Amino acid sequence: MVKIIHGADFHLDSPFSGLSPQHSAQRRSELRQLPRRLADLARAEGADLVLLSGDLLDGQHIYRETAQALAKALGSIPCPVFLAPGNHDPWSQHSPYASLTWPDNVHIFSSQTLESVNLPGLGCTVWGRAFCASHQASSPLEGLSLPRDGRLHLGCFHGDVAPQSDYGPISREAIAASGLTYLALGHIHQCSGLQREGDTFWAYPGCPEGRGFDETGEKGVLLVEAEPGHVESRFVPLCQRKYEALSVDITGTTDIAGAVQRALPEDAQRHMFRVLLTGEGEAPDLSALERTLAPLCYGLTLQDHTRLPQNLWQRREEDSLTGLFLRSMWEKCQAEPDNQLYQLCARYGLAALENGEEGCL
Repeated sequence: MVKIIHGADFHLDSPFSGLSPQHSAQRRSELRQLPRRLADLARAEGADLVLLSGDLLDGQHIYRETAQALAKALGSIPCPVFLAPGNHDPWSQHSPYASLTWPDNVHIFSSQTLESVNLPGLGCTVWGRAFCASHQASSPLEGLSLPRDGRLHLGCFHGDVAPQSDYGPISREAIAASGLTYLALGHIHQCSGLQREGDTFWAYPGCPEGRGFDETGEKGVLLVEAEPGHVESRFVPLCQRKYEALSVDITGTTDIAGAVQRALPEDAQRHMFRVLLTGEGEAPDLSALERTLAPLCYGLTLQDHTRLPQNLWQRREEDSLTGLFLRSMWEKCQAEPDNQLYQLCARYGLAALENGEEGCL
């Protein structure tokens, strides 16, 4: 049984543009610590191999100290490390992968041609290839069809398990026909869990640190144990901070800030939150709420998904311009109840009309 750490999509030197300049700089610094935490995990688990399936760097132009820190951390891992460049960090003669001297235990796939490395001491072969441009129309598994020879065959690739893609499309049929025991993939930022096509097991570990609210929850790597015909995996969290989305119903609440505060976890100051305000009530003052609640979190975004109180809709029966407007908006809101634009239109329109019609009803 070979023990493998499978990681991908570190995106070192990401801009974190959704955060304040101070927090963005801090998050980039924290991201640079990921390779060291990966190395600590590999030593603690006694890993035999580390497979890194691309997009370790967010782009071709990164801080040199970031690449140096990555090389140093990977070199400290006491086992072979394989890295397959992806669409964000493709191999080229000008990429950081080519310009730095890498430790002897690190093998970087540097060609679109399929390559294999035999590891006799582990009784396995690692297969891989690199992205050499930011887009790739061909499948990374193209030309890979190994015999079931009783050996452990591992794949380290960046690609998209989809019928069509600009980022190395991989069909499920190609996975099954590859002959690999385990296919370590990168590109998708959500952990897939262990999957299987034919006799081939495969997985995406997801990114080890979320960078936005499309990457919520725990993030990390996979600890994989593999032997011919059998693979097991376990997700290992590696992130320092999380993005989380919360929904807070403010129906009947006069203290909205208090309701949100009660919904936040005790360690809210470590993480980033998007809070959706739902239910019925007057339009909340988002700016005032953010000023009150922002110190409680590392990052906070508030969104108004509330609805007009039912008693205000009852005014649609009035024989007035307000009644006419509310009848029109009522029909739209009933047809598309989740359309927040209609709710906002109803709120702003009603406020404008009430100012204009004051004393006329």
